[in-house]
Amino acid sequence: MAALGWLTPRRRSATARSVLAGEAAAEAARKTSLQLEQEREAEAAALEAAKAAETAPEEVEFPVVGDVRAAAFFDLDNTVMQGAAIFHFSRGLYKRKFFQRRELARFAWAQIWFRLAGVEDPAHMQEARDSALSIVKGHRVSELMSIGEEIYDEYMADRIWPGTRALAQAHLDAGQKVWLVTAAPVETATIIARRLGLTGALGTVAESVDGVYTGKLVGELLHGPAKAEAVRALAAAEGLDLARCAAYSDSHNDIPMLSLVGHPYAINPDTKLRRHARDRDWRLRDYRTGRKAAKIGIPAAAGLGAVAGGTAAAVALHRRRR
Repeated sequence: MAALGWLTPRRRSATARSVLAGEAAAEAARKTSLQLEQEREAEAAALEAAKAAETAPEEVEFPVVGDVRAAAFFDLDNTVMQGAAIFHFSRGLYKRKFFQRRELARFAWAQIWFRLAGVEDPAHMQEARDSALSIVKGHRVSELMSIGEEIYDEYMADRIWPGTRALAQAHLDAGQKVWLVTAAPVETATIIARRLGLTGALGTVAESVDGVYTGKLVGELLHGPAKAEAVRALAAAEGLDLARCAAYSDSHNDIPMLSLVGHPYAINPDTKLRRHARDRDWRLRDYRTGRKAAKIGIPAAAGLGAVAGGTAAAVALHRRRR
């Protein structure tokens, strides 16, 4: 009996420990079962996501169709057109005996610098445009507009980047307005915008009196920060939400304009803009070599339909700001 008495507490103690062990095992089993269930659900969700990714389009739908408070703003030189529009225009004027060969050489130097350096050098572009102002002085605006139509066909039409043109068309197809924003003369920019079926253009305004150029500018060149101010003013006049707008440029000089909008794009970017765009996770696209950067948000839609759009609003806006 003494031996049995000695064993009884041990049996009770062992039983208590067994109960504790059993309860612990049951709790662990419950937790493990829950964990396994969660893992199976996660695997199933991942599988569904993978299947969806295989059938989904590679790019997010943009621009948003029907968003009338959104618009697109495109730089011209080396973004929409290869080279500088002012130089191509000057070639046409030279052909028509508006000035001498030595003056064309000045334009050619600015163009060569532009093509080799891949950027708009303000000093060179300023010199070229100062020369242009002296050349058009005394000529009628209507005369230069008529000649500009011919010059577009001769020197500019074949220099439009098809990829950038398709980007602009994507915005037009979505029902959005598309504007050129350039330091080129507003008359030249307006011709290009009309021929491409765009809405209109913001450009440098040359002073005219009674329809005749005076050889002076209204304000300054539409370059750098001035472009951003023009976009901001136009957005206010048109009731646009800049956070929903897009802007496209090749030059770091246009960072102020690109920074205004919610969807900035670097097109054929110079070194500084490429670095800036990558640092800020902006989308990139380069048509000069055919390579396409990883972050692209708009499919290259083919073709360009004619879209009725006036340029009077842009010109009128500039005239109001005189």
